[in-house]
Amino acid sequence: MAGPTESRGAQLRALIDEERPLQIVGTVNAYAALLARDAGFRAVYLSGSGVASASFGLPDLGYTTLEQVAEDTRRIAGAVDLPLLVDADTGWDDSAHTVAALTAAGAAGLHLEDQVEAKRCGHRPGKQLVNTDAMVERLKAAQDGRTDPGFVVMARTDACAVEGLDAAIDRAQAYVAAGADMVFAEAIPTLGDYATFCAAVNAPVLANITEFGKTPLLTTEELRDAGVAMALYPLSAFRAMSAAAMQVYKTLRTQGTQAAVIDTMQTRDDLYRVLDYHRHEESIDAALTSEKAP
Repeated sequence: MAGPTESRGAQLRALIDEERPLQIVGTVNAYAALLARDAGFRAVYLSGSGVASASFGLPDLGYTTLEQVAEDTRRIAGAVDLPLLVDADTGWDDSAHTVAALTAAGAAGLHLEDQVEAKRCGHRPGKQLVNTDAMVERLKAAQDGRTDPGFVVMARTDACAVEGLDAAIDRAQAYVAAGADMVFAEAIPTLGDYATFCAAVNAPVLANITEFGKTPLLTTEELRDAGVAMALYPLSAFRAMSAAAMQVYKTLRTQGTQAAVIDTMQTRDDLYRVLDYHRHEESIDAALTSEKAP
């Protein structure tokens, strides 16, 4: 693990060398990040879809702003000392400012995608891409915005589902040549395609192992053998949390009591343990006692 004095970007880079593939799990808020940390994950992720859905009740269609994403970034980065990778969509017209803002908010890195500004979920139809030169300009501007040399600028390409695997590889190679530190290969349909992609791209490659999409639920062992450096699970916990919440809401509404689902809930003791509640309470009590002392 990287030393405590190193930046979070440097920590993320070091982890990729230590754990292959590095599992990066999506956390939609600060408490989810605490749970991920306690489960043993060493890096976390803030999904643009997660911000839109969980924080604003909106679909992932480019509605959220940089400041909104930066606020969720600050909350997560303030809660856990883990490197946080952030979904920066297309960079909000100024990828240099985006890099500076998310670095200040506590992110370890971000990814920029090669879709048009009116972007879509990477596993939906109808995606449109900017040309390679336009994406290269986004990436060069992002590098100009670095205030931390360790901050990770990752290039995401959505080309596989739109233009085919060969075009995605060509784009990724151009993005790496333009200075991208890593590559997010979106919506790759087979393990063999990942192996081909990774062999052709001279940079660490991230595989997005999202549910109900175009990519199968590949194991870490399979991804390692294919040369993948990072495995991302952007909304797995959020989907499970949402399904559980809906079940509780339905039970309360139909039965008038939560008794039938109480065994599915986190206990008060477990909540307090995750939050380190008693330490905080004791600190407040000590401060109040000190104020009252003559």
